[in-house]
Amino acid sequence: MCFGEHVLPLRSLHAQAARFGARWSEGASVFDLLQDWDRNLAVLRAMAEQLSARHESSVPMSSLQVHAPVDLPRQVLCTGANYRKHVVDLTLDMGVGPEGLKGAALRKWAEDMMDERAAQGEPYVFPKLPSAITGAFDPLVLPATTQKPDWELELAVIMGRPARKVRREEALDYVAGYSIVNDVSARDLIARTDYKMLGTDWLRSKSPPSFMPFGPTLVPACFVPDPQKLQITLKLNGQTMQDESTADMLFDVARQIEYITAHVQLWPGDLIATGSPAGNGTHYNRFLREGDVIDSEIEGLGKQRNACVQ
Repeated sequence: MCFGEHVLPLRSLHAQAARFGARWSEGASVFDLLQDWDRNLAVLRAMAEQLSARHESSVPMSSLQVHAPVDLPRQVLCTGANYRKHVVDLTLDMGVGPEGLKGAALRKWAEDMMDERAAQGEPYVFPKLPSAITGAFDPLVLPATTQKPDWELELAVIMGRPARKVRREEALDYVAGYSIVNDVSARDLIARTDYKMLGTDWLRSKSPPSFMPFGPTLVPACFVPDPQKLQITLKLNGQTMQDESTADMLFDVARQIEYITAHVQLWPGDLIATGSPAGNGTHYNRFLREGDVIDSEIEGLGKQRNACVQ
């Protein structure tokens, strides 16, 4: 339980929580709490009204090694190409479009295509291995297999209920909370070149160890009035590279949950990375290198800092 820059360990609150009707063991993790989230959140909120950062068991977060809020979710799903400006910029950067279109004409074509997709299309979602998860302040290890490791700061959604065939109008009721992820990508490994009909290779391009800094905390959904009104900011060595609102999503959080659960089962603790806004390394033709420091922030959800190492 977090109070500003101080935290209270769950184990120190176990006895008090039992009096409120909590159903977690003394060694419970956040993942354990998520398995009965509605009940446990009510307990945590009731306890928070009686506790504070001055509690005898509280410690500064800065004195701890901060792990991901959910170390090993059962499933990690990522929504790709989900920010309008991001996809338009990539279209221009890569010159992808009808033959002969350039400049303003190509931009207009890309913008019209994105508007049509938002109105008539569907999210594009793929899995990422949970073993890629690392802490919000841990090093980001750049593997020798890629020459173009790229950043993708994203709003993370953590599920709080089992979800299958959920209607968009009810989808946010299934969300336990929100956090920050950086869906690091090896750009040069996404497309298969040995047999192009295979298309994309998300295993090698998205899932190396440490390719998903996650956290530092899970902020319950009740403290995030509107997930579509959050500012996302990423700085590389102090220079702002991404600075965009979640309002620019083509498919909002509720629509993503509706789409995903129409096809697969989600469980409490599962993580959805909801897409990254404009300003990736591909746009700047500047990719991550050893010694780089990434500072990431999403409004109301905290900050990350990851140093790049090899």
